[in-house]
Amino acid sequence: MNDQTSLWDQSLPQPLAARLRPETIDEIVGQQHLLGKGRILRRIIEQDAVSSMIFWGPPGVGKTTLATVIAHQTKAGFIDFSAVTSGIREIREVMQQADKNRAFGEKTIVFVDEIHRFNKAQQDAFLPFVEKGSIILIGATTENPSFEINSALLSRCKVFVLKALTEEEIFSLLRRALESPQGFGGQQITVSDDVLRLIAVFANGDARTALSTLEMAVLNGDVDARGVTCVTREIVEQCTSKKSLLYDKNGEEHYNLISALHKSMRNSDPDAAVYWLARMLEAGEDPLYVARRVIRFASEDVGLADPRAMDQAVAAYQACHFLGMPECTVHLTQAVVYMSLAPKSNALYMAYETAKQDAVRQLSEPVPLHIRNGVTSLMRQVGYGEGYQYAHDSADKLTDMRCLPDSLLGTEYYRPTDQGLEARYAERLAQIKQWKQAHDPTVKK
Repeated sequence: MNDQTSLWDQSLPQPLAARLRPETIDEIVGQQHLLGKGRILRRIIEQDAVSSMIFWGPPGVGKTTLATVIAHQTKAGFIDFSAVTSGIREIREVMQQADKNRAFGEKTIVFVDEIHRFNKAQQDAFLPFVEKGSIILIGATTENPSFEINSALLSRCKVFVLKALTEEEIFSLLRRALESPQGFGGQQITVSDDVLRLIAVFANGDARTALSTLEMAVLNGDVDARGVTCVTREIVEQCTSKKSLLYDKNGEEHYNLISALHKSMRNSDPDAAVYWLARMLEAGEDPLYVARRVIRFASEDVGLADPRAMDQAVAAYQACHFLGMPECTVHLTQAVVYMSLAPKSNALYMAYETAKQDAVRQLSEPVPLHIRNGVTSLMRQVGYGEGYQYAHDSADKLTDMRCLPDSLLGTEYYRPTDQGLEARYAERLAQIKQWKQAHDPTVKK
């Protein structure tokens, strides 16, 4: 039965992404910060000095492809391992085979996709074989290795960060797919650059998504009497379930929409804010980009008028990271509506912008001696820390010590509003200033 299944699988055409999988470093699109001429990973591969490593990056950026290229380049045995379907027994069986191969002088590269899905015991099963050199472990993960991979295993692996492909890189990949004999080079296909860029924008840095979308669009293209397949914008929009609201993420409309979202929240208009949010997300915008802008808004336009706004914004970002689209739409909606209804204050934004101007004008202003840290005897001899007052030793937890440079004494940067909870902070600040004035030794009583 297994033989029959294998023969049946071989008769099926491979997906476009599989047919175009690069076989050499030069065929890989993107990752020039690692694979460009003279770059570290390229040198390691060319010198056949590959050691265990982790590839960390978003989906569709070539983690599996890069591992395969390394195996071909170094002429090592290659074992593709799935963290989803493999257990400790399978790991040990593979490791024992790698041990035997090593005895005959053959290197074995074990590639583990989604290595973050392995539990601690499964990850530990690799450790002794990595340590004695039986295998070269290459793990791929979309999650931060610092949190998802055991420290003992991680310390024996070099981490390489792979980046999402740029729109131009995906565009060139799509062009190659149309021209390559392994792609659609043997077919007559007409598709405009604008339509290819539409696919590149939709792919959001994911080469696999881009090629799959192109393949679906070609299969559903209009074939004329001459046998020429025409791929139109409308066909791409049908294949991606996106309408004409797809937009260039680097173009004017991108900035127009995020501006509309920001200004709607600032104007306390939740209906408009949710509409502009939907416009962006349904156009294929990265939800994490929107979430980052909401986090900025939480301090720039709400601030201490409602400190919980920051919690809402950061929680929405984490939800977007955990779930992705389309599940995270409701979390972003919650954050956007919260920001719209929250009391507004730009006092924090104005405080920093005003302080920034003074900081830039007076970059050489020395730190007052009494608030410098006198960590050595020489520093203490020249006055570092002399006269410092520890606020916790005071009954009121306040001192009359001055912390601004002399040239800026009396300057006020943070000027709280009376909005929301900031009114309470304004009252507290007024009490602090009143206390300091009453205890200022330079003021005549």
